[in-house]
Amino acid sequence: MVSRRTGHEETHVQYGEVYWAKHSSKYRNNNHPKQTLVQRRSVHVFYYTEEVKLTGINKYFLGVLGGLVCLTLNFSTPAFAQEIILRHALDGKAQDALATLVLRFNDHIKGQGRVILQDVRSLDNKRPLPLLALLNADDSMNFFTARITFMPLHTLMRNYGQPLNTSLFYPQMLDAVADSTGQPQALPMGMSLPVLLINRGQVPRAAKTIDLSPRTWLDVQNLAGTLSDNGVKCPLTSSRFAWVHLENTASQHGEQMDIRTGRSEKVKANNLMNVKHLALLASWQKSHYFTYFGPDAEANQRFLQGECAMITGESALYVAARATGMDVTLAPLPYYDDAYGAQREKVLPDGAALWVLPGQPKAAYALAARFVSYLLQPDVQRDWVRASGSLPMTPGALAALRESGMPAALADAAEQRLAASRADSTRIHPGALRDRLHLALDEQVALVWSTPRSAKQALDTATLRANSPSSGGSKTKAARRRK
Repeated sequence: MVSRRTGHEETHVQYGEVYWAKHSSKYRNNNHPKQTLVQRRSVHVFYYTEEVKLTGINKYFLGVLGGLVCLTLNFSTPAFAQEIILRHALDGKAQDALATLVLRFNDHIKGQGRVILQDVRSLDNKRPLPLLALLNADDSMNFFTARITFMPLHTLMRNYGQPLNTSLFYPQMLDAVADSTGQPQALPMGMSLPVLLINRGQVPRAAKTIDLSPRTWLDVQNLAGTLSDNGVKCPLTSSRFAWVHLENTASQHGEQMDIRTGRSEKVKANNLMNVKHLALLASWQKSHYFTYFGPDAEANQRFLQGECAMITGESALYVAARATGMDVTLAPLPYYDDAYGAQREKVLPDGAALWVLPGQPKAAYALAARFVSYLLQPDVQRDWVRASGSLPMTPGALAALRESGMPAALADAAEQRLAASRADSTRIHPGALRDRLHLALDEQVALVWSTPRSAKQALDTATLRANSPSSGGSKTKAARRRK
C-alpha cells in the first residue's frame, strides 16, 4: 500500500484504486475534490483527486506507480467475480456509515464480488442504471432522469435463495414499503418520522422566554409570529411537503387518503383537514411566517446553514444538525387538538429505502440478495442506525437510535408508533398512484403560493389528476426543474 497525505486528505493506493479518508471540513460540506479517471485495467480503476498536482517529480513517480499498478493488475490481482453499483445521495455521517458497511461486506465475501458506491451528484450521465439505489421514491427523477419500475425486494430474495422474514420488521416500517399484498418492495433502511426541528441559535434574545415545544399548529403560528416580529426572516420552512403536510395531516386526524374498492385503488387528497391545513400554510406564506423552497429535500440545507429557525421534515435531520454544532430542539409533529378523534402520535414513517432495479445479470442479483441479507444482520443494523439516525427496521436496533443522540422521549414515541399494527393501514403505498399524486401536488401547491388558487382548488385538481393517469396536463418534475 502506498499512502499520501495532501492537506487534510489522505489517499491510499491499493489494487489499482485510490481511496481517500474523509476527514476534511470540505468533504463534510460535500465539496470534496472531483474524482478523475486516469486508467482502467480489467475491473480495477485508478483515480486521483484534483489536490494531487501532476507536475515535475510528481509526474515521474505517478508514472512509476502506474507501471507497478499495471503489473500488479495484470499478473497478481484476482478479478472480482461480480460487481454491483449502489447509487445514493447521502452526506456526512450517513455517507461515512454506508461506505463502512459496504467495505465490511466486500471484505466479508473475500473476493467473490464487490459493491461499489456511486454518488448520484457526481454523475454527468445518469442513464446507465445501477442495480441498487438508496433513495426516497420522490427523488427518482433526480436519480435516473426517468420514472423507473423497480424489482420487488421480496422477489429478489425469493428468487436468489436468501431469507426475508418480514415478521422481524416493525409493522409500520414494513407498511412504509409494502405493496398491495403486504410484501416489501424495498428495504426500509433510511426511514424517518415527521418532526419539527427548532434552531435555538436563531431565536432572538428578546424571545428566549417563549415556549420552544409547540404542541399544536396554533402554537407554531404564535412562535413563528414572535420570531418574525424579532427580525427572523425565515421562521419556518419544510421539506418533503406532500408527506409531512398532507399524508401525515390526514393520518393524525383520521382522514383516509387511500380508498380501496375491490381491486380498485384511488386517493383522496382533498379531505377537510388537508384543505384546512394547506389554507393555513398559505396564509403563513403570505405573512412571511412560512417559506417554501421546494417539494422534496430542498429546505434541509437552508435549515442546516442557519437560514430558517424551524423546519418540519425528517427526524434523521436531527443527527445532521447536531453534527454541524447546531443547538437544535426536536419536537413531535404538531396537530390540531380541536379536531374530533385527532391523534398526534399517529404519524407515518417514510423516507429512503434500498430499491432494486431490473435488467441486470443473474449473478449480480445473487450478490445483491447476499448484500441485503448482510444489511439485515443485527450488528449491521445497529451500526447503521447509530451513525445515520434513521429509524430501526427491527426492535433489535432500537437502542442504537438512542445512541445516535435522539432524545429519549422521541425514541420512546418512535418505538410505540413503529410497533403499532398495520392491520388498519390507510396510507398510500409507494407505486404509480402515489407518484402521480405527489407530482400533481407539487405542481398545485406551487400555484397556491404564487397565484390566487385556493387550497381546495389545488387539492381537488391534484386528486383528479392522481386518479386519472391518462388525463395528462401535469408536467413531470424534471421538466419543471429545467425551466
